[in-house]
Amino acid sequence: MRILIVDDEKDIQTLFEQRFRKEIKNNELELAFAYSGEEALKYLDEKEQNAILILSDINMPGMSGLDLLSNIKQKYHRPPPLVMMITAYGDEENYNTAMKLGADDFLTKPLDFNQLKEKIKNISHD
Repeated sequence: MRILIVDDEKDIQTLFEQRFRKEIKNNELELAFAYSGEEALKYLDEKEQNAILILSDINMPGMSGLDLLSNIKQKYHRPPPLVMMITAYGDEENYNTAMKLGADDFLTKPLDFNQLKEKIKNISHD
C-alpha cells in the first residue's frame, strides 16, 4: 500500500520512516513524500494516482491542504484515494471545511502513530 505524505516540514519524512520502519521493511507500506500541494498533484499526475492514502497537512505555503483536497476529490473519481487531513490546529472551521470537501479523516498534530497505524490497517483490510 502506498501512502503519499504531504507536508512542508521536511523532517516529517524522517519521522514517518522511523515510525513505519517495520512496515516498510516487510513491504506492507511504501511511503512517498511531497513538500507542497503543487508537488503532491504533480506526483499524482505522474504516478497515475497510485497512492491509496494521502496524508496532508492543512497549513502549507502556496496551495493549502484544503485546496489540495478539493483538487484531488474533483479530479480522481475511480476510486479516489483516501485523504486524511493533518493539522496542528484541531479547530472546528478547518475540520468542517475538510469534511465538506470530502476528507476521509482528520488527524491533529502531534500525530498519534498508534492510532494512525490502526487506521491504515483498517484501510488495507477493506
